[in-house]
Amino acid sequence: MQVDINSLFKTVVAHNASDLHLVPRSEPQVRIDGRLVPLNLPKLTGEEIQDLCYTLITEKQKKQFEEEFELDFAFGIPNVGRFRANYYKVLDEMAAAFRIIPSEIPTIDSLGAPQIFKEIIKREKGLILVTGPTGSGKSTTLAAMLNEINETERKHIITIEDPVEFIHENKNSLFSHRELGLDTKSYARALKYALREDPDVILIGEMRDQETIKAALTAAETGHLVFGTLHTNSAPGTINRIIDVFGGDEQPQIRAQLSTSLVAVISQALLPKIGGGRIAVHEILITNPAISNLIRENKVHQIYSQMQLGQQQTGMQTQTKVLQKLLLNRVIDKDTALKYSNKPEELINFVKNL
Repeated sequence: MQVDINSLFKTVVAHNASDLHLVPRSEPQVRIDGRLVPLNLPKLTGEEIQDLCYTLITEKQKKQFEEEFELDFAFGIPNVGRFRANYYKVLDEMAAAFRIIPSEIPTIDSLGAPQIFKEIIKREKGLILVTGPTGSGKSTTLAAMLNEINETERKHIITIEDPVEFIHENKNSLFSHRELGLDTKSYARALKYALREDPDVILIGEMRDQETIKAALTAAETGHLVFGTLHTNSAPGTINRIIDVFGGDEQPQIRAQLSTSLVAVISQALLPKIGGGRIAVHEILITNPAISNLIRENKVHQIYSQMQLGQQQTGMQTQTKVLQKLLLNRVIDKDTALKYSNKPEELINFVKNL
């Protein structure tokens, strides 16, 4: 049976899958509700995968892949959808992973996200971080937040991504989508020049290094609302990760900048629901004077206790509290809650008593 790349993408969309994997010596596989499912198709060789995948890229991209053995890009197929792609090598053969990007920009309400999201994005300046492992829905959450700004405010929004995923239509706001490698050479360089491009809001696809983090903090301090992502699993852990990127002599300054510019950290994970589908679990840290003081004084380990206080009044929530609610409402099962929990020791007794 001849495998056709467009038919594979149509299958991904038809099955409501999130990803498609093409790996040598395996049949194509899709990820549905977080689990890999093999398609009933022949196993592919590296050469067959290359033939399929090269139909999607330019000669320049082929040259880049053949020189660097990795390639990230995004593309759209009319009447099918938009995808993010990563080409890579396994045992000197080509492999590929594709992530579907929803064609419709999600809203905060359609995601069932906490309403506090609508409040924090009204800030005129500061840093909002959305964190979590790969595949946890960070890009989707950010797209919904930017969509809310687009619907309600007249702002200039610059996105810097690798690659650009969601492409927003200009409604009330004006979008400048910039892609690494295509429109700019680095996050840090794009951020430096973004400040001369009259932005109100800046989205940084990934805060990878010292230079990018420094530029993001400076932009947040100088009257811009900055959104960024990190691969961290908890809100306090995110603050530690940023500080630890820097040497000891620079850390006091970074803590001082974070204490004044950080608006919120949203750490999320996608959990499988009972009966199918997945649900986003958000741990939310909102900076207040007490949190700012703990960051500045290098007492990040005390932030979690502060988050536990008066969660309904502050808009903050711990992951444990959300997991308990989902367990009580029978949205997720006990094994899932314990598997994904950042603090399973907090959940053990609760689970036992259910």
